[in-house]
Amino acid sequence: MTIGITGATGNVGSRSARLLIQAGIRPRLLVRDPARLDPGTAELSEVVRGDLLDPAFLTAATEGLDALLWITPENFTAPDPLAEMAAIAAAGAAAVKTSGVRRVVLISSVGAERRHGAGLIDGLAQSEEVFAATGADLLILRNGYYFTNLFGNLDELRDGRLTTTMPADRPMPWVDPRDVGEVAAARLLAGNWSATELQAVHGPRDLSWGEVAEIVGLVIGRKVGLDVVPDDAMAAGLRQAGLSDAAVDGLVRMTSGLRDGFEPEQPRTPITTTPTTLASWVAGTLAPALAA
Repeated sequence: MTIGITGATGNVGSRSARLLIQAGIRPRLLVRDPARLDPGTAELSEVVRGDLLDPAFLTAATEGLDALLWITPENFTAPDPLAEMAAIAAAGAAAVKTSGVRRVVLISSVGAERRHGAGLIDGLAQSEEVFAATGADLLILRNGYYFTNLFGNLDELRDGRLTTTMPADRPMPWVDPRDVGEVAAARLLAGNWSATELQAVHGPRDLSWGEVAEIVGLVIGRKVGLDVVPDDAMAAGLRQAGLSDAAVDGLVRMTSGLRDGFEPEQPRTPITTTPTTLASWVAGTLAPALAA
């Protein structure tokens, strides 16, 4: 089997690449900056360098692939991140069709089922649609909120605070992206899906932001207070950080679009439940970053 991976320098793609290598596969890694790859992974992979916005690169890089793990990147610093996501997904889908890639695992998100109104998640919904139209057998992984998003809160966590626009007591699925990478690798190796299938990856259990603040505080050994702020306040802070209006709108709507009675289309089941707890991830990954 020849398997390609985009996003191999990220948390999901890097984990999938490592597991495929351990399974005896030499994956083809489509990356913009090979220097960001783990040296061991790069040595045991076929590395092709290029930009996912370049249709010619994608067509050449996907030629001969049996399967592809596709991760549409979110570039918060782009003038219009949602438009960039749409362009990348369109180029990727066109390459899959031209190259005749038979199977695609697509990384998406809880909330993509809304199709519109969930900010940058709408870009993942567009990815679902354009890849479904290629004729390839498509497995869509709709994932919960990544633990790693807490890296965006490092400065305030050092001050003992955590900020969100989500109600403090509203539970939602949280997941370690490395677990998502493991599910993706397992499904790529199995190849046992046809047409378009959906599978959620929900993490070990749903958590509210109040519970997240409590868990983080317990693990790092100091109280973490939770500030629930209105959308306008969050938007103002993001603008102050230098993000464009389009980026701010996309980020704020990622939360506001999943409030007010939203329930994931895929229910939690043993299949969607993954093992890594927030507490173990904080102890092994977030706490060292906070101490740095």
